[in-house]
Amino acid sequence: MTAPETTEVPTRKRRRLHPAWIVAAVAFLALVGAAGFRAAPGVLMVPLQQEFGWSTTVLSLAVSINLVLFGLTAPFAAALMERFGIRRVTAIALCLIGLGSALTVFVNQSWQILLTWGLLIGLGTGSMALVFAATIANTWFAKSRGLVIGILTAGSAAGQLVFLPFIAMLAQDPGWRGASLLIAAGALAVVPLVLRWLRNSPSDVGVLPYGAEPALESTTAAPAAADSAAVKGDSPNAAVRALQVLKRASKVRTFWALAAGFAICGATTNGLIGTHFIPSAHDHGMPETTAAGLLAVVGIFDIVGTIASGWLTDRFNPRILLAVYYQFRGIGLLVLPLLLGSSVEPSMIIFVVVYGLDWVATVPPTAAICRQVFGADGSVVFGWVFAAHQLGAAAAALLAGYIRDATGHYNYAWLGAAAMCTVAAVISATIRKDAARKEPVAVQ
Repeated sequence: MTAPETTEVPTRKRRRLHPAWIVAAVAFLALVGAAGFRAAPGVLMVPLQQEFGWSTTVLSLAVSINLVLFGLTAPFAAALMERFGIRRVTAIALCLIGLGSALTVFVNQSWQILLTWGLLIGLGTGSMALVFAATIANTWFAKSRGLVIGILTAGSAAGQLVFLPFIAMLAQDPGWRGASLLIAAGALAVVPLVLRWLRNSPSDVGVLPYGAEPALESTTAAPAAADSAAVKGDSPNAAVRALQVLKRASKVRTFWALAAGFAICGATTNGLIGTHFIPSAHDHGMPETTAAGLLAVVGIFDIVGTIASGWLTDRFNPRILLAVYYQFRGIGLLVLPLLLGSSVEPSMIIFVVVYGLDWVATVPPTAAICRQVFGADGSVVFGWVFAAHQLGAAAAALLAGYIRDATGHYNYAWLGAAAMCTVAAVISATIRKDAARKEPVAVQ
């Protein structure tokens, strides 16, 4: 009786699509829906300045509040997903993004944009941060985690790709309010799919994580079992769990190396290029729609680069990958002031392609190191590392806005960011010795 059962079950599982891939597909769409606002500030900054006369510093402050909350919410969101379930937290986060974007159409004073762009959308996007991708991969997949994180991370880039050209066109006609409503609609449209198809853990549908063998259930599926127990309420309070993990991680040097590198990553992506590339291009006489189109191309190549990075992370040393990614990014930022102009030259296309391939290629190797070094705490640790990413982004967004107001250009911001990338490359290259000497590597 037992032998036939053991041979039948794996055969049946091999013949049908594993539910993990359905969950990953819905998670990808959720990240696309949540990514709309991430493309918005750079496009909407100039129209808001023209209508209300607000300074670049004020609007940069709104983006900075958003990025700070985006980052600080992430580790608590990871713990909330463990306790209350991925589906519930994701649906609420998408609703917050939709509400914040819709309410933006009623603003007429600067403090109101801090509330909508900053508070509401910051909390929503923070709960749908890249830690969401790590949680899905760690819970549902026993193998190909790097590839899955790469694909899900690319969902953010896809959101930028889908929304950005439309946001730019709507910002021109009928205006920035129509663009805000488009973002709200994009976030809310995914909620029914999340409620129907996004499952909390493999045990909810009676399967093991993708790639887990029944004989290894006690070891390979341990993270999923832990998540399932957490959903049932066996874990501590989500805030307490997140803070406990931070306390443990803060004693490990590798955590601080990852956090420092990722802070620079955030500063040079969301903080600078994501927020200030379009205003900077506008300063050089380039139409906003053209600059938005260039960022959309960044989004296209980001999808390719991030998925490729996930594939590489499953096969090569993630520390070396990080060092290479950061150094290439630094070279791109170093030459950017020479490339900006009123028209798009071939050199700018080369920059956009290279920067796109490198945009969030850092995520799969960073998440992999968190998993290797911190084991079952890996998703929450990645949440804290991602918080550093967003704090770096917030500081860079605000500082670059101040530099623009003080000097009339962004050159010092680009050059400073290039120097920071070299620092991140050196830090990343030295992680290997520390991790090998002090921290045990978890079973993959």
